Amino acid sequence: MSEIAFLLNGTPVRVADVSPTRTLLDWLREDRGLCGTKEGCNEGDCGACTVMVTDAAGSKALNACILFLPQLDGKAVRTVEGIAGPEGALHPVQEAMITHHGSQCGFCTPGFVVSMAVAHLNGRTDHDDQLAGNLCRCTGYAPIVRAAESVASQPVPDWMKDDADFRLAEVSSGVRGQTAPDAFRPQDSDELADWYLANPDATLIAGATDVGLWVTKQLRDLSPVAFLNGMKDLQHIERRGDAVHVGAGVTITDLYEAMRRMHPSFAELLRRYASVQIRNAATIGGNIANGSPIGDGPPALIALGATLHLRRGDELRSLPLERFFLEYRRQDRQPGEFVAGVSFPDHAPTLRCYKLSKRFDQDISAVCGCFNLTVEDGRVTAARIAFGGMAGVPKRAALAESALVGKPWDLATAGAAAEAMAGDFTPLSDMRASAAYRLRTAQNMMMRYFHDLAGVAVDVLRVTP
Repeated sequence: MSEIAFLLNGTPVRVADVSPTRTLLDWLREDRGLCGTKEGCNEGDCGACTVMVTDAAGSKALNACILFLPQLDGKAVRTVEGIAGPEGALHPVQEAMITHHGSQCGFCTPGFVVSMAVAHLNGRTDHDDQLAGNLCRCTGYAPIVRAAESVASQPVPDWMKDDADFRLAEVSSGVRGQTAPDAFRPQDSDELADWYLANPDATLIAGATDVGLWVTKQLRDLSPVAFLNGMKDLQHIERRGDAVHVGAGVTITDLYEAMRRMHPSFAELLRRYASVQIRNAATIGGNIANGSPIGDGPPALIALGATLHLRRGDELRSLPLERFFLEYRRQDRQPGEFVAGVSFPDHAPTLRCYKLSKRFDQDISAVCGCFNLTVEDGRVTAARIAFGGMAGVPKRAALAESALVGKPWDLATAGAAAEAMAGDFTPLSDMRASAAYRLRTAQNMMMRYFHDLAGVAVDVLRVTP
């Protein structure tokens, strides 16, 4: 890999002759001796490796364990060693962690401090959400959250603002595009289309939230690879008439912000998508192209009637999203073809998305159900219901939909649709849930949907007598 340049704790650094899939965590600890950034799970779950990364879009918390060095080119990185001031002055969140006894064994503390410092910089006070990707096994979250709350109104230290003023020219190597025989950094989709057509067996890396584990857990050689985070033309969300078009490179964080007003139930589902660190890196295109049967994005998009947009060379192709998923981990995607974006209606007032998992935060769905009905004059005139976790692919509940359309929208119809789901799915048993549990809970979601539209409180975080 040719030279990669970025700021590290305010100092320009240049890295050359490293594997394109060398993680920032390994480089920090082994090459720079910055051991405050810890290795815990090495898969983006525990947050012990959290670092702050700043670019033109702002500062965000990311997991260094699944962040590859080429993804940092032209950016600024701040580790826990750079959270304190240049003369050793502690950041307010560090002082607060001491005052409120937020650290015990200390292993998780650096990651918490970085997450808290980024949230403080960005003015975020939703502390439970901001810290959901950081695991503490000793202290418990109460004193840590109290520490975050105590400094929310304090000013941001000057040194934490320095990274936002850096210029790309100050750190950039000036090298883009083909940087080595086994690594490519396209600047737009045209460059990617040409290169991927010539290298159809390559691995495309967007956020690396899944691909990163192929390296850290499976020790796979992914070459050749293409890093897609520099492709600005696929990172836009645009209104097109009564539809919204989302580029494949849009992160889950940015999609969540866009959906909060447009499709609030979808946004709430995205809020539970992994953690802040993962949402800041993961892209909707990667979530779709990954083809996981338990990915949370596709069920909601299928329920919305989304259209998927693919590109191969100069050829563009569109198809209903549900037709993209053929069978477990196999999609309707030709060699050299990549996901360019997805479009869906900007208005769906009856869309509801329900996620069932063992933990509310930072957990993979056992079942994810998304419902979108049209009811006119008391009768169901259209129905789209999609599930994740119920088959080898994200799948519509065709029989349940048929049991709804043309029927009066009442409790009996909802019950009949729930019963029909038994013919739609033959779920598997695994570590997350048994087949019987999955089917029953999917049917229960149908009933929950009926009561939800009737105005009954169904939020799982609310306890009612």
